[in-house]
Amino acid sequence: MAPLQTPLCSEIGIDHPVVQAPVGSVSTPSLAAAVADAGGLGMLAMSWREADAIRDAYTDAANATDGVVGVNVVLDESTGVLSPSACLDACLDAGAPVVSFSFGDAGPYIDRVHEVGGTVMVTVASAAEARAAVDAGADVVVAQGREAGGHVQSDVTTMSLLPRVADGVPVPVVAAGGLGDGRGLAAALTLDADGGWFGTRFVATEESGAHEAYRQQIVDAPETATRFTDLFDRGWPDQPHRVLETDEVRQQAGADSGGESDGSDPEQIAQMPDGEPISRFADMPPLAGMTGDVEALPHYAGQSTGLAQDVRPAGEVVARLVSDARAALADASAAAE
Repeated sequence: MAPLQTPLCSEIGIDHPVVQAPVGSVSTPSLAAAVADAGGLGMLAMSWREADAIRDAYTDAANATDGVVGVNVVLDESTGVLSPSACLDACLDAGAPVVSFSFGDAGPYIDRVHEVGGTVMVTVASAAEARAAVDAGADVVVAQGREAGGHVQSDVTTMSLLPRVADGVPVPVVAAGGLGDGRGLAAALTLDADGGWFGTRFVATEESGAHEAYRQQIVDAPETATRFTDLFDRGWPDQPHRVLETDEVRQQAGADSGGESDGSDPEQIAQMPDGEPISRFADMPPLAGMTGDVEALPHYAGQSTGLAQDVRPAGEVVARLVSDARAALADASAAAE
């Protein structure tokens, strides 16, 4: 497949302007490698891993592809296993060439990435944040709209935010939030983005770490089936997120999700594959191999649900995104003539 080139591709060294969002605990080395092998940017979420696990995950992904694999570091000190600084150290030690920062001020960390020849991406929620990120040295900015799944930084929709950010900075801009197919990628490119950031669509792939039931719910859900909430706050307090409206979410609507303030022990509702217990309202999505009431865990998803019509290999998803974007751009060009 011929490359679909934009300035983002030149900046990072990829064939197509498709970025797999890090998707938290659902990101796996095999998912990142499959996306990279297909010419996109594969990403690994690293903030919820120990240092050795960070190095192992990156090495596993990089060894499985000749493409580019990046990492994401969450800068909010209230979450994650390591401090952002220690997490970044482990990522750079592993050799990650692209580092994405989100949920905090990336300024103090950018020079460390540049010192080893790396590329910095910073997720922003406004044009002012985008300008500040570029002033601090960001090579790429990611404009995240409110439609996004998982933890959300923005109060502005992608359609409104993207042109403002693109007009305000001289670096490549990636659109995030609500993109689920090639038409969404084409629309983002038309609005002066240089690439698309896809999370929900890559959760519903064969290589993702999502539980089978979670992947299928993304496929089956309509665009109206998500809720913006702060319900799942154990592990990352006070950070809004978008999830599928499962029975658990409906039952708890309007209730106090915390349970922390009364000093009670959290109810254990599910188990990791190694037997580690997971509490109700934990910020842990259903992962493959989990047992227990996985339905009650957060099914992070954006408003692009329903555009993923089946669970398929990630490489095929990249190819379809690119081919459908080409077709949509060609149709728009023909209509304008």
